[in-house]
Amino acid sequence: MQSPSVLTQTVSVHTPKREAYQHFLKRTMDLLGAGALLCMLSPLFLAVALLVWISDGAPVLYARRVVGARGQFNAYKFRTMVRKADAILAENPELRDAFTKDFKLKSDPRVTRIGAWLRKYSLDELPQLVNVLMGQMSLVGPRMITAEELSKYGQYQELLIMIKPGLTGYWQVRGRQSVSYEERVRMDLHYITHWSLGLDVMILFETPLRVIRGEGAY
Repeated sequence: MQSPSVLTQTVSVHTPKREAYQHFLKRTMDLLGAGALLCMLSPLFLAVALLVWISDGAPVLYARRVVGARGQFNAYKFRTMVRKADAILAENPELRDAFTKDFKLKSDPRVTRIGAWLRKYSLDELPQLVNVLMGQMSLVGPRMITAEELSKYGQYQELLIMIKPGLTGYWQVRGRQSVSYEERVRMDLHYITHWSLGLDVMILFETPLRVIRGEGAY
């Protein structure tokens, strides 16, 4: 992969005092936002959990092992795949090779019918609000990725894991799955090197419309 041209050599563009202040405000926004959303959306949580259970039984939640600023952790999602999804991937070399390329399959045979609908409107991501409260994720940040995906970031791997992954982010409102993996990497690096509270607020305002449209998600 070619080095994304958007990355600059100087990553920190704020003074240390201002940077610490802005990070404190970002964490405060995470706590207040995630807490409020969990309370407001609790009926939706119950409805989605019931749909998953009726359509394909337990478990309702899936824990995806991902990397973050504090090391690896379990990011929670409503389960959108059949229960033996990992085994199906391991037993199918062609499917596994396609998945390894972009770590996503456009027509994934493992996704359940209700799971496809949840993914389209990003409802499967809602349990990650708990990860935000725990300090493992942020409301806005770079994409959540697995340890296997880090190699896609080349020399910028350490830069990526300095920042908490986000429930939403620059990639989610600018392209989602409709762009190449290389472009996703460039967008992540753009967010990290241009981060500000203003950028976070802009992304948060744009996210609901993108979710409602359900474009570029699978």
